[in-house]
Amino acid sequence: MKEPKTPAAQETGKDAATDRTASAHMQARILAEAIPHLIRYDEQTVVVKFGGHAMGDDALATAFAKDIVYLKQSGINPVVVHGGGPQIASMLKKLEITSDFVHGLRVTDKPTVEVVEMVLCGKINKEIVSAINRQGGKAVGISGKDANLMIAKKITEMPDPQSNLMQAVDIGYVGDPIEVNPHIVEVISKSDLIPVIAPVGIGRDGETLNINADTFASALAARMQAKRLLLLTDVAGVLDHNKKLIERLTIEDARKMIQDGTISGGMIPKIEGCIEVVEAGVEGVVIIDGRVPHCVLLELFTEHGVGTLVTRAERKKAKS
Repeated sequence: MKEPKTPAAQETGKDAATDRTASAHMQARILAEAIPHLIRYDEQTVVVKFGGHAMGDDALATAFAKDIVYLKQSGINPVVVHGGGPQIASMLKKLEITSDFVHGLRVTDKPTVEVVEMVLCGKINKEIVSAINRQGGKAVGISGKDANLMIAKKITEMPDPQSNLMQAVDIGYVGDPIEVNPHIVEVISKSDLIPVIAPVGIGRDGETLNINADTFASALAARMQAKRLLLLTDVAGVLDHNKKLIERLTIEDARKMIQDGTISGGMIPKIEGCIEVVEAGVEGVVIIDGRVPHCVLLELFTEHGVGTLVTRAERKKAKS
């Protein structure tokens, strides 16, 4: 025969039931907020550039891998493009190969481009593939050379930072995309696989070319008419004069802020790149704070987001 519950036990039971009810209500609210976004992105392509601090932090890298798997399981087609500047620099140092920069791009001679390809297409690419697979996904690593995905040409001129006039440069095997053939990515994405792409391209003459990861991801997103391009960075996003995050920018807003100096320094080329991608047909580009765990899910499946959205549409109260 069961002993009658004491008042304390009864109270404990009530508290547990209350906690369970509160937890269920919280889960319901989360689902209610997420479901419209799930519907919005169903069977859509989302290109994600993975880089910055998140790549060097095991916890953030694991959270990122989980996010990508969740996207795929939710019916979205994620395409991952990754960087690897610090890892390349580390390997060059180990091999005692000196490397300089011109306007933010690494001067890449023949020995350097061999190291770049080895690190990007080998070590880093397979680490990301393995991380996604450990979370239950099925990732496949490729580069821009596979199936002529990214054909590029050597960069021979760049704008001078002071005058903004074009000037001739010789930075070796560094390229800009001139032709994107996304067939291999589309084939992978339409299956249960997740493409993870190293930003190495190929020239018309067959030479290997190092391509900036943001540039690579932008060109791919534009060609595939992706729903979203997410650029993971080490900053919160675009800040106003009071250092407050600007959650949403139209193309017109962005251009005005470049002109009045609100957007300055290294953020200018990043925002100009966002504008080009949106004008090419991508619905929106988001500069995301990759230091925030699960930043990809927060950006796509909540009204809050963790960065600055650049879009053609008029400003609204919430991101959509």
